[in-house]
Amino acid sequence: MPGKLHTTAPTGDRAYLVAADLPGAVIAAEDSLEELAELATSAGARVVGATIQRRRTPTAATYIGKGKLEEVGADRQELGANVVIFDDELSPSQQRNLEEELGIKVLDRTALILDIFATRASTREGKLQVELA
Repeated sequence: MPGKLHTTAPTGDRAYLVAADLPGAVIAAEDSLEELAELATSAGARVVGATIQRRRTPTAATYIGKGKLEEVGADRQELGANVVIFDDELSPSQQRNLEEELGIKVLDRTALILDIFATRASTREGKLQVELA
C-alpha cells in the first residue's frame, strides 16, 4: 500500500473503550483509559462508553474474558458504537477474533496513535515515516 495512508478512526466514529486492569501495571487502568479517551477524541472519534476488566493475565484469544466480551458487545450495540478501542497492544489474532465476535472494527492503542500521526503528518517525510511504522 505504498503512498497511501490508512485512516483507522475517521471523524464521526463512535468509540467504545476497553481496558484490562492487570497486576503490576505501572499506570492505573482508570488513568490509562482516561488518556485513551483523549487520544480517541484527538483522532476524531466520539467516546460513547468504556469498561475495565480486572484480570490476572490477558486471554490469549480475545484479550478479555468471554463474559466481558459479551458485555462489550451488548454495550456497544446499545450505545451505537462503530469501533472498539483497546487500551493495550493486541496481537493480530486477538484483533481478528474480537472483530469477528463484535462485528465491528477493533483497534488497539498503537493503531490509534499511528492514526493520529498519519492525520497530522504534513511533509512527505512525515507521511513516509508513519507508513513505515
